[in-house]
Amino acid sequence: MTPEKKYELITRNLQEVLGEEEILNILKERDLKLYWGTAPTGKPHIGYFVPMSKIADFLSAGVEVTVLLADIHAFLDNMKAPLELVNHRTKYYEVLIKTVLESIGVPIDKLKFVVGSTYQLTKEYNMDNYRLCATVTEHDAKKAGAEVVKQIESPLLSGLLYPGLQALDEEYLKVDAQFGGVDQRKIFVFAEKYLPHLGYKKRAHLMNPMVPGLAGSKMSSSDPDSKIDLLDDEATVTRKLKKAFCEEGNVTDNGVLSFIKSVLFPLGSLNGQTPKFVINRPEKFGGEAIYTDYQSLEDDFREKKVHPGDLKNSASEAINKLLDPIRKKWVSDPELSKLTSRAYPEPGSKITKKKESKKHNQPPKGSNTPTELPVDVSRIDVRVAKIIKAENHPKNPKSYVSTVDVGDASGNPRTVVSGLASHIPLEQLQGRHVVAVCNLKPARLQGIESSAMLLAASSSDGQLELLDPPEGSEIGEQVIWKGYGSAKRDSEILNPKQKVFDQVAESLRVNEEGVAVFKDVPFETSKGVVTVKTLKEGTIR
Repeated sequence: MTPEKKYELITRNLQEVLGEEEILNILKERDLKLYWGTAPTGKPHIGYFVPMSKIADFLSAGVEVTVLLADIHAFLDNMKAPLELVNHRTKYYEVLIKTVLESIGVPIDKLKFVVGSTYQLTKEYNMDNYRLCATVTEHDAKKAGAEVVKQIESPLLSGLLYPGLQALDEEYLKVDAQFGGVDQRKIFVFAEKYLPHLGYKKRAHLMNPMVPGLAGSKMSSSDPDSKIDLLDDEATVTRKLKKAFCEEGNVTDNGVLSFIKSVLFPLGSLNGQTPKFVINRPEKFGGEAIYTDYQSLEDDFREKKVHPGDLKNSASEAINKLLDPIRKKWVSDPELSKLTSRAYPEPGSKITKKKESKKHNQPPKGSNTPTELPVDVSRIDVRVAKIIKAENHPKNPKSYVSTVDVGDASGNPRTVVSGLASHIPLEQLQGRHVVAVCNLKPARLQGIESSAMLLAASSSDGQLELLDPPEGSEIGEQVIWKGYGSAKRDSEILNPKQKVFDQVAESLRVNEEGVAVFKDVPFETSKGVVTVKTLKEGTIR
């Protein structure tokens, strides 16, 4: 295989590569040395098939691959894995990753597995860490870990150390490149900047796209409702897929489609095979449809030729087929079941009680000890708002750009981009009272900065309606939920990396009476409850 062919195989399906020229130069002389690291925290999910499929590509291209089981990193990441559990979880991750690779035909004898603590506790490594600490600014360390390390109100020092340790791993594992998700980009750039300060060479970096969760956000090991675990049983997979956000015609915020694109099609093309995804449906709805490339499936879904229900059912079948050999190995080996129990003990066990005791033990008043804010509606600034005017988005026919009065103290309205054009006629938005989330971080959507989000309810068949505040509610009035605190206006802009709203949204819905609720507690203003016009039972986003 020529260096160019190897490079093509190494970089296919990646989102970004830093150091392309360096990789090509190495390939002209010898095989590339690369590592991929994972911190053993929550249970691995199906998103792990993305790096696994790339590891298969790397091996096919002759790359020397090291898998780092980053146990020290897991502990440092806000104690996601307490010391009492980290050793068990490291073993659990190693066995499960090997099982996944074997299930897709990757020969694991060509891989090298390294546990981080075998070298990260040495005198030499720690001295380099101190040297790095004497060079790195607090600003750069915090910025580098923003997308990876859990962010809390008073950041822990451990979170600032995390990026530096990951940079040093490149030197101590003696690799040419590091592979990871695009959420690692800031750490990769950090490593490229600071390793030369210690006299070490700058490495190349390869990044795969992140797989959205079932609600459309990033799939996360710490959010059970956003992902499907590698050991979830068939019924659980089907149930989670049925609950997944999959709006008809929506291809931009669709976790089901993204998984098919990022996992099923790449896996189907391993070893030169032709990928295939089958939509199974009754003849009266079009019958079986076979797709050998992702773009054709996306185009048909966009044009509503494939129904969300059929897509979910077919994805469920494909995922269960993918997971079946992994589940069978686990069921057939009692020792693996014991390992699972040790790594992830049931609530009420001795270790879990100790962990929960630490979590809920509040520091004394005036203490500088960091505490985590709750993840519930008390963090969300939801207000009654009024659309002053709405226009078609200049670049996206499925979106509107609205000028919305949310009652800010400045008196200035906000610009809001919403994907409502396929569901609500433009004239129905003019002057309409709505409910808006006002403390999300502004984001550019199709080239226009959006500074709030209009809340809408959707049904399983794709019907969508905006939430209606009760008549007489004042613009800017905050929505409340009895029994929960309310967000202080303008006190906190939610960090999108923490996924606070995504986690809260999992419990937002419209009940059988058409009332908007959070965990069965109604959305309320001083004038009554928030409702939708016709929907009965649905999700809110």
